[in-house]
Amino acid sequence: MKILKGIIFENPIFVLALGLCSSLAVTTKVENAYMMGICLLVTLIISNVIVSIIRKLVPDNIRIPVFILIIGTSVTIIELLMGKYLPVLYKALGVYLPLIVVNCIVLGRALSVASKNNVLTSFADAIKIGLGYTFALILIALVREVMGSGTITIMDSISTLTGYRFIIKLPTTLFFPLNIFASPAGAFITLGLLTALVNKVKEGHNESN
Repeated sequence: MKILKGIIFENPIFVLALGLCSSLAVTTKVENAYMMGICLLVTLIISNVIVSIIRKLVPDNIRIPVFILIIGTSVTIIELLMGKYLPVLYKALGVYLPLIVVNCIVLGRALSVASKNNVLTSFADAIKIGLGYTFALILIALVREVMGSGTITIMDSISTLTGYRFIIKLPTTLFFPLNIFASPAGAFITLGLLTALVNKVKEGHNESN
């Protein structure tokens, strides 16, 4: 239930409106979206756990620099690994991968949750928020790629590591791609529509309770 709450009712993108820059930029393909989500999820787990462990040792006046250093180290490790083993995807994500360091989702959870709770609670929070972020990215990318390109890219850039390539192409006889969804404008349109849908689901849930 807590995981569901994080995915829908505390979703960092649709509800809290955090990390929108990268979420709108990398969602042209489903593959880019879920890999970006995994990167942020791993960063959240590492940073939340470490911050929780050292929370009583760090003075309040230097908390933010210390937390950013922890987050930056985690992201750098992920960058190095991705650049080594997934160079195509690394280039596709571009500057938005290192920008996880200053993503307000990660630092916000470190300050509001991990610095005040034990390791287990901080770990659970990282999973909840990370999955919510990944779910949101995949949903945005799915709409944008299907509507804009008529494809669903499950595995392409990471095929150098997995050895498999999996791209679903929708039949052109039944589907006519709308190029606007592949553009930045399409990202905002998709985000607005999905946010409205999530708010509707939240309203229905609140009324039923």
